[in-house]
Amino acid sequence: METALTRLVGVRHPLVQTGMGWVAGPRLVSATANAGALGILASATMTPDRLRTAIREVKSRTEAPFGVNLRADASDAGDRVRIIVEEGVRVASFALAPSPELIAELKEAGVVVIPSVGARRHAEKVAAWGADAVLVQGGEGGGHTGEVATTVLLPQVVDAVRIPVVAAGGFFDGRGLVAALAYGAAGVAMGTRFLLTSDSTVPDAVKARYLAATVKDVTVTRAVDGLPHRMLRTDLVTSLENSGRAQALWHAVRHAAGFRRLSGLAWRQLVRDGLAMRHGNDLTWSQVLLAANTPMLLKATMVDGRTDLGVMASGQVAGVIDDLPSCAELVERIMKEAAEVRDRLAASS
Repeated sequence: METALTRLVGVRHPLVQTGMGWVAGPRLVSATANAGALGILASATMTPDRLRTAIREVKSRTEAPFGVNLRADASDAGDRVRIIVEEGVRVASFALAPSPELIAELKEAGVVVIPSVGARRHAEKVAAWGADAVLVQGGEGGGHTGEVATTVLLPQVVDAVRIPVVAAGGFFDGRGLVAALAYGAAGVAMGTRFLLTSDSTVPDAVKARYLAATVKDVTVTRAVDGLPHRMLRTDLVTSLENSGRAQALWHAVRHAAGFRRLSGLAWRQLVRDGLAMRHGNDLTWSQVLLAANTPMLLKATMVDGRTDLGVMASGQVAGVIDDLPSCAELVERIMKEAAEVRDRLAASS
C-alpha cells in the first residue's frame, strides 16, 4: 500500500511503531523494520553513547529504514542530532516541536523530520519551519496526551498543512488504518499495539497486566508530573494522587536520585530538563522532579517488571487488545484487514 508516508521514508507499509522509552529498543525496532513498517528507536532513556550503540545494533539486524525519537527540549538534543546524522539514520521524530535550527540541521543532512503534535496550531508551526511530515496524536493515545479525540483532531490538521500527516491515538487494526486514510492521513502510528508483541522486551508479567486491562482501567492523571498522562492505573498512580505535598516530594526525590545515577546527569541538568517540560504549566517542585525522571518510573515497569512501583503508559486500545503476535504477524494482519475493508467498501458502492 503506497502512500505519501511510504514514499517519504522508504517503507513498504504506512505503519509506524512509536518511540516508547524502555520499550522501543533495537530488538523491537529492527523487527518492525523487517516487517516493512517504520520502527522508531526511543533515545530519551539512553545516554548519547548508548544511543550510538543502539543505532548500530539496529543496523546490524536490518537493512530497512528506521528512525530515532528525540526530546527537543533535552539539554543534549544537539549532541543527539549529530549522532543521528553521523550514523546515517533515515528519520528523526520528536515528542515536542524541535527548533527551526534543529530541523534545518537535520534536513541539510538528508534526515526526514517528523515532529509529534497534539494541536492544529502546532502542526502549522512545524510545517512552516520545514518539517517533512507530522504525527498527530489524539487524546486516545498513551503517554502525554491532549483532550481532543483523534477523529476530531486529524481532519483539522489534514486540512491545515500540505505535508504528510500520520495519525496516532486509538489505532490497532486494519479498520483503523483505512479510517485514517479516509480522513486524509498518510498512515497510522501505534505504540501500545507494538508494545504488546512477542518482539517487545517488556516483561511477561507487565504484558499480562496490559492484556487483562479493560478500557476503564486506562486513565488520565496529572499526579505523575503535572501534565495530562494516559496510563494504566497502578498502585503508584493511586498513591501519588492521594499524597500530600510532602509525601509527593519524597517520592519525587527518591526516584530522581535513581534516575540521576542511571543517566549520569548532574542534579542541575535533571532539574533543568524537568523545568523544560513545564511549557507554561504551574508545576510544583515535586512535579518538576517527577517530570525530569519519568523515565525512571517507566523503567520500574517496562524493564524491571514492577507493576506496583512504576507507571505504565497506555493508549485506550489496551482495553481491546488480547494477543501477542510478532511484529511480522501484526503488520501482515493489519495490511490484510485493510485490504479486505477497502474491497468490501468498493463492492458496496
